[in-house]
Amino acid sequence: EGVIKVSAVHHAGALYKGPIAQVNQKDTQVEITETDTQVIYRSGSLRAVIDKAPSGYRLAFYEGEKFLTESSFRNLAHMYNNKTEKAYMLEQLSIDVDEYIYGLGERFTPFVKNGQVVEMWNEDGGTASQLSYKSVPFYMTNRGYGVFVDHTDNVSFEVASEKVEYVGFSVPGEEIRYIFFYGPEPKKILKSYTALLGRPALPWSFGLWLSTSFTTNYDEATVTSFIDGMLKRDIPLSVFHFDCFWMKEFHWCDFEWDDRVFPNVREMLARYKARGLKICVWINPYIAQNTALFKEGAKKGYLLKRSDGMGVWQTDLWQAGMGVVDFTNKEACAWYSAQLRRLLDMG
Repeated sequence: EGVIKVSAVHHAGALYKGPIAQVNQKDTQVEITETDTQVIYRSGSLRAVIDKAPSGYRLAFYEGEKFLTESSFRNLAHMYNNKTEKAYMLEQLSIDVDEYIYGLGERFTPFVKNGQVVEMWNEDGGTASQLSYKSVPFYMTNRGYGVFVDHTDNVSFEVASEKVEYVGFSVPGEEIRYIFFYGPEPKKILKSYTALLGRPALPWSFGLWLSTSFTTNYDEATVTSFIDGMLKRDIPLSVFHFDCFWMKEFHWCDFEWDDRVFPNVREMLARYKARGLKICVWINPYIAQNTALFKEGAKKGYLLKRSDGMGVWQTDLWQAGMGVVDFTNKEACAWYSAQLRRLLDMG
């Protein structure tokens, strides 16, 4: 109740093989009223009004008598690129002059998204770019509603950028789907959104995390100086994170501590935990070829293989000759989990 899904289709025979976001859909009492000029769809106090007038298409959302947003003349469209032979669907929802847009996942751009072009595509771009590690095609506005674009493909948002009076979003293909939520409080919008798409587990820590980052030459004394530096500044700390160089160079990720600088790992971790800190270490699902773990994984068939059948697939992206764990192999999953279990047992 209070949530309405919209689907607009151009060629209904087009196939989409997924993936598709799993939605917890419930049978809800809705009321549909049709007149000569309108179709009115009600879910709770939220309603969508579709004008049938020949003068032009219009879909408007209301909470009671309060107007929220609309899609009207030239807002809903199908586009086709003759060069690439790709089709796209576009929708634009109006915004008011004092309406602000928030959300769209983890982003390193201004908190208010007005004026931005946002691509739903996860890339390793660092924190000084517009690229994102965790794109989420969901936004909220200060007018009390939220919109989730129900696509796992590359959704492209134009947030009051190409047209300052609209939030536009486009998706590849012949259909566009989005889900409309009303709050009006942000907490209520998020409650409806997470009820529909799933709620995360309770976070491991709500507090501040401090990282060694890319410090390449550090030991327990260096790490302790970081922690003491926070204490001297009266900055509470919950988690200490050891970035990549807790392992030896060219040994990512064999899950072996660099014993040249961390000779007594268990004792060190115990000392930090006695200070009330949780401990986190940097890992990735690839393994450098200059490690015993790579040789073991290759021998047992736990690494991704080349499509031509000529052994393990390798690349030099982050480590020389790195291979990638084949997580479609259940035995490989158990093997990888066992490596992580060794770290957990250390603390």
